[in-house]
Amino acid sequence: MTLEKKATVVSTSVAGLLVLLKMTVGVLSGSIAVLASAIDSFLDLTVSLFNYFALHNAEKNPDDSFHFGRSKIEPLAAVIEGSVISFSAFFILYEALEKIIHPHEMLYMMESFYVMLASIIITALLVAFLIHVAKKTKNMVIRADALHYKTDLLSNGAVLFALAAVSYTGEQLIDPILGIAIAGYMIYSAFPIIKEGILMLLDIALPTEDIEKIDQAIKSEPTITNYHYLKTRESGSHIFISYHAVFNVSISLYDAHLVADKVEAKILALFPDKKVHVLTHMDPYDDSEINEDEEQW
Repeated sequence: MTLEKKATVVSTSVAGLLVLLKMTVGVLSGSIAVLASAIDSFLDLTVSLFNYFALHNAEKNPDDSFHFGRSKIEPLAAVIEGSVISFSAFFILYEALEKIIHPHEMLYMMESFYVMLASIIITALLVAFLIHVAKKTKNMVIRADALHYKTDLLSNGAVLFALAAVSYTGEQLIDPILGIAIAGYMIYSAFPIIKEGILMLLDIALPTEDIEKIDQAIKSEPTITNYHYLKTRESGSHIFISYHAVFNVSISLYDAHLVADKVEAKILALFPDKKVHVLTHMDPYDDSEINEDEEQW
């Protein structure tokens, strides 16, 4: 089992435990913040199960149906996870507003406090583990999962503070007001994940600084007299690069191929943490102007 899959198994197990604890105390206490946290943990459980499925399929080799593999499952999973975070935030917002309009007293305050304290400790350990895996693997799904549980960590801390504040002051409005603040932060945190996933699904080009590095790698080979039609895209942990290299008409195909291999090795070295696929089209002359209309797709 890969490290990424192990991370999803751990996060799924933790989410299941937290759902059981929070849902029990949330229903008994009547706390909107605790109940919202329980629902968010249930969504975490669903998302973690989906992430395991996504990573399992994203790792499959290309076949007759998917010539370029299934790596786009990774950004798709990130978009879904970011959407789940947003939807759960809107639900928390709704429940908080409902409690402001129809306030009611919370019960089982001490039990709720200890459950949320345990949730913070467990979630903090999980976040540290997921961040470690995300940095090591550069996996977008795990990074989104780490962000998801990081928002949970903040929301759990806010719930714990709300329970303590309500217990000390007796002011029930503290609970829904903090719920609104948590919802706002969750939506703010989810937006970059959704945006990055959508742009990747739309085949956005690599950042300008990466393209400049590729440009230097190609130009570093003096045998290549010119190049054109450089195209790049990123799909999960995979990067796809294609370009037309112009050679002197007298060069042999064998020698041109050796030069293309050298350039490919240089480009691969630029992205050591990614799976890079380079497609080089070898031209005996510069045909960029002749085929300009055909290549603008």
